[in-house]
Amino acid sequence: MRVHAVVEDLATARRAIEAGATVVQLRVKAPTAEIVARGRDFRGLGTTFVVNDDVEAALELGADGVHLGREDAGAELARARGLLLGRSATSYDEAVTLDADYLGVGPVWPTPSKDDAAEPLGLEELARICGAVAVPVVAIGGIDASNAGDCIHAGASGVAVIRAATDPALRKAVDEALGAR
Repeated sequence: MRVHAVVEDLATARRAIEAGATVVQLRVKAPTAEIVARGRDFRGLGTTFVVNDDVEAALELGADGVHLGREDAGAELARARGLLLGRSATSYDEAVTLDADYLGVGPVWPTPSKDDAAEPLGLEELARICGAVAVPVVAIGGIDASNAGDCIHAGASGVAVIRAATDPALRKAVDEALGAR
């Protein structure tokens, strides 16, 4: 989970993998049928494939997992069907109570990708969460190659990005920070 690329299309997913993404998350805000149509070729990318918010689409696409937001249903079905289960947390209190295989925690910094984003956590709170949970933490929100290493030094296992998904400097920064642990 070093670099978790959140993408809307196959071309971006391919560029993200070329840049070093280890997980590709298809994030399409649409009905299940459209998500499935847009995600058909993701399974063959050769990396961990996760579908955002839609367990039925993840199952139909043969995805490795599903990432569910705080208000998304389907965690029980995902567990029952053996999907990797990622959950979103925007606070310490949320993070320590969620049942998940990994947590997407943030936003760490302000981010333009979500209008409804919670107040940024900052590195100190990210570190507190990383120290309190037993599952890998993927930091998200305002992350790029200039600050990804800071998230790793705070205890995150990796970073999730949208805008920086195709930047090879991001993977280099993450690898260097993990190597320095």
